[in-house]
Amino acid sequence: MIGSVYRRYIKNNLFMKLLLSFALITILTIITLSYMMYHVMSQSVVQREMDNQKKAMESVNAFLSEKYESVQSMVLGVYREPRLAADISYFLQHDFRDYIEHGLNRYYEEDVAPYGLSYFANRLEDDPDIRNLMLYSAEKQSLYVYNRQKSAKLHVTNAVHSYVPDAMALDNKNVSVPNPWVRKEIDQWDPRLFAVRAVMNDKNSLKYVGQLLIYFDSDGIWKSLASYKETLKGTILVLTPDGNVIFDSSGTYYGKSYPYMNQIQQETGMLEQESYITTLAQNQAGYVVVGTIPKQEIAAASQGWKRTIIIASVLGILIAILFPSLVVINFAKRTNKIIRFMKKVETGDLTSRIIEPKEDELGQISRSFNDMLDELNRYIERVYKAEIRQKHTEFAALQARVNPHFLYNTLEVIRMRAISQGAHDVGEMIFSLSALFRNVVQQKAVYTLKDELEACRLYLELFRIRYKDRFTYAIECDRELYGIPVVKMFLQPIIENYIVHGIEADRDDNRAVIRFSRENGSIRVRVEDNGRGIEPQRLEEIKEALGAPEEVGGSFGLRVVYERLKLLHGNRAGMELKSKPGAGTTVTVWFPEKEGAGESDV
Repeated sequence: MIGSVYRRYIKNNLFMKLLLSFALITILTIITLSYMMYHVMSQSVVQREMDNQKKAMESVNAFLSEKYESVQSMVLGVYREPRLAADISYFLQHDFRDYIEHGLNRYYEEDVAPYGLSYFANRLEDDPDIRNLMLYSAEKQSLYVYNRQKSAKLHVTNAVHSYVPDAMALDNKNVSVPNPWVRKEIDQWDPRLFAVRAVMNDKNSLKYVGQLLIYFDSDGIWKSLASYKETLKGTILVLTPDGNVIFDSSGTYYGKSYPYMNQIQQETGMLEQESYITTLAQNQAGYVVVGTIPKQEIAAASQGWKRTIIIASVLGILIAILFPSLVVINFAKRTNKIIRFMKKVETGDLTSRIIEPKEDELGQISRSFNDMLDELNRYIERVYKAEIRQKHTEFAALQARVNPHFLYNTLEVIRMRAISQGAHDVGEMIFSLSALFRNVVQQKAVYTLKDELEACRLYLELFRIRYKDRFTYAIECDRELYGIPVVKMFLQPIIENYIVHGIEADRDDNRAVIRFSRENGSIRVRVEDNGRGIEPQRLEEIKEALGAPEEVGGSFGLRVVYERLKLLHGNRAGMELKSKPGAGTTVTVWFPEKEGAGESDV
């Protein structure tokens, strides 16, 4: 079915071939450009979403850093006021009862009211994100706890009754999830909390006396994401180095360890699904902000662009093909009309005329054809049939003596036409062929090695252009040897043998090398290639056929070269063949340097 359609509508229809070629090139070009555009737009969408997420991550980091700095500022605020620092230091190193008595004594003696604990109570009121504020005494192993109800409670957490001292000693991260033993002690089980700790030392002795521990509500982080809530894609998490979840915008991993800690250092990775990953580390506070966006979510954001590009591509293809098709179809109809009139003239109807009013190329061809018919009719009327027969005979005789320059000029016209149409490689091949014909036909009194090399170069150049980047060649010859007379066309059949039988079109490293050398008064020519090579049995047959009569064996080209060399130089000339299947063939020819054939007809 396909074959019949091809033969009927395409094989001999130049316009259909042009139309199909143009349509194919147009479709491939538009599809390629569309794909590149979609790829660029997709990458732009990915980059935009990741930039948006990164800005949101920076807002989260700024929020957490602010909380971390606020806790450090509380401690620095204590150190900046000597009386407050002394009061807090005394509280952390003595029993609560002793602290109260100490405060009352100072009040009566110095008329100074104790306000150490009220300092932290005020900080609790200043920050609505604080859920619990705790002062831990390392010496008394007690925990003084404030909560949002403005109540305070002292917890005895010595090692006999609690694991809190162990937890406070080991848990040295600045920002982390609340320790479960502390949670149990203060009965605080809300999973959406994160803890910030600061060490407290005695201002005078620099002795470690306790810690300030604050639980913040991680839902407060959403305040920093308010401007991104509508456009934010994917998930933002805040993790401790050991994988505990401080914040999770999806709410999935609170109270759990994040299961993909090993993958978050990659740009992309398989989490719940294949995702883009961005990290933002806060080394001082000891946490990392992680942003993940599933690739499917990004792809969904690109669907609008994809549909737009597809629609635009289809419309572009239709428009780009429709209008040229109409033009080509119109030209095809007019051309077929001219062909039909030409066929009528072939049958002997010299009265037919082409009606073509347009002034384009086809119109000019039509008028030229009509003028030719008019001139032909006048010529027929002007001469006799006998004269026509005589002229026909003279023309036949003249054709036999046509100067080869007609062939060169014709090839040059074809070459220039090919170049004008953009087929530069075809133009180069025609130029090489024309030069090769001129070299072969040209009569010279002395045919030198330089002439033979030029003929070989032109021949090889044809096939270098034919096989583009899959075939190369090299000719290595000292200029001192250029003037040596040689047998005409003694090297070209050897090269042709490689081109016809040795070159492999599916390889891109085909190579032929011709080397000339002078050895003991003889010229030695070595033609090497890396082609298919010759099977051992076939190689022996070729060697036996070199000295056989013309009608016996194959390898006509090699046999002719061998016979011509032997005819001119006798036993002082010879030929040697070496070949290995798959590794190439080497043909070596040698002949005396001082004797040679220079006549063009040899």
